[in-house]
Order: sequence, then C-alpha cells, then structure tokens
Amino acid sequence: MTTPGITGSELAGGPDLPLLVVGPSLGTSSAVLWSRVARALGDTVHVVGWELPGHGGAPVDGPFTIAELAAGVLTYVEGVTAARGDGAVRFAYAGVSLGGAVGLALLLDTPDRVRHATLLCTGAKIGEASAWRDRAVTVRASGCAAMVTGSAQRWFAPGFPDREPEVAAQLLHVLAEVDREGYAWACEALADFDVRERLGAIATPVLAIAGAQDVVTPPASLAQIASGVADSRLAVLDDVAHLAPAEAPDQIAGLLRGALPD
Repeated sequence: MTTPGITGSELAGGPDLPLLVVGPSLGTSSAVLWSRVARALGDTVHVVGWELPGHGGAPVDGPFTIAELAAGVLTYVEGVTAARGDGAVRFAYAGVSLGGAVGLALLLDTPDRVRHATLLCTGAKIGEASAWRDRAVTVRASGCAAMVTGSAQRWFAPGFPDREPEVAAQLLHVLAEVDREGYAWACEALADFDVRERLGAIATPVLAIAGAQDVVTPPASLAQIASGVADSRLAVLDDVAHLAPAEAPDQIAGLLRGALPD
C-alpha cells in the first residue's frame, strides 16, 4: 500500500481537549467546509481537519485508493498527537462524502484508533464507477472550473446560495482552484470504493447524517450504513443537500455534541 502524504490544519480548540478529526468532500477543503462547526465545538474538542491531495494547497504525489487515503490520514493524525505529546491516542472522526468513505475505511482497517465516527452525506458505495471515471476524464481535459456549475446544483439545497452567498462562493472558489490530477485521482478512488458487504464488521459507534435534499448520497445511502452497523443511528436534516456542515453548521454541531463520547 502506498500512503499519500496528507496535510491539514488545526481548526479550533486546544491540545488539552479530546481530538476530533474532520474530513472533506471531493472538491472542498476541510478548513472551509468545517470552519463554522469547528468554531462552535472549540470549547469541547480539538478540531483538526485533513485535506485531499491537490485540494486546499495539499501536495499531489500520485494515484491513491480510499484505503490508502485512510492510512495517510492516520499517519497525519499520529503526527498531530505526537506534537501534543499524546502518542497514538484514539480519536473521534467526522467526514463528508469522500471524507465519510475514508471514515468507513478507518473503521474497517484500524478499528482500535477511532472511538466514534460521524459519517455525513456519504455511502458505503457512492455513485457509479463509470460516472466517476467519466468525470475524471472531463476534469483532466478541462480543469476543475468545469465542475463549478454542476457542483453548485448538487452541493446546496434550493435557496441556500441566496441565503448564504459568501459561504457558497467560498466553497465554489476552492473547487475551481483544485488541482485537476488530484481531483481526477479522487474520482477514480471513489469508482473503486464499495464496502457495502463489510458494514457488519464495524463495531465502533456511528452517527450517520443525511441531507433530505441530497441527490448525490440520498438518505437511503446513509440508512444503509445505519442498518449495516450494529451500534449506529441515523439523522436526516430537512433543507440540507450534500454539504451539511456548511449548510447547517448549528445542527451539525449540536448532533456532534450529543454523539461524541466524553
């Protein structure tokens, strides 16, 4: 297995607090996607976000799988905890879409390291392999700016860009600046990702959060995770589409506060 070099940043809280690691959706940055939720939780947890290769200024080293991303995230987290003087601590995890897929890989491959997982707007399989491979071809040819219009339609529930124009514009600006090869490799990683038959092996507590307006990973996708994992529950948010932490930060922060172990 080749472990991609994962970078990230501390978003809120301090090293004296329990660690919460947050992960991004394809085409976004954790620093932007999770910023308002992190501020709301900074009195309770130390929030650290990781970035996908080619996203948010993170380097692009070569192709990767979801499992390899998870291994890279774990290496990054170990660096954070070593800097805290904690060693290999257990941590809580929350990830959106592709970041949620990475969370599932962490739960399956390194179950002793994650004490709770919140999986948002994601799935044990996301979309169809052919569609992801076609998107990779498009991005390699035209760059990530070609994804902005379609992503704006998929990412946000109707009316959100009008209510929160600065938030929507910031997220779409991040997308336009993503390295095309990093985005394409992420698409190809999603094309090969399918852990539906392995959900029963997950023993870690899981909170699955769906957006009622999400057409990418609809509530049924999160319900499949919740029904497959023994210790789990499902929350469905009205008027939310695919980027729940940006669209409903107060609701997400409240759900996390109620779910995270002491």
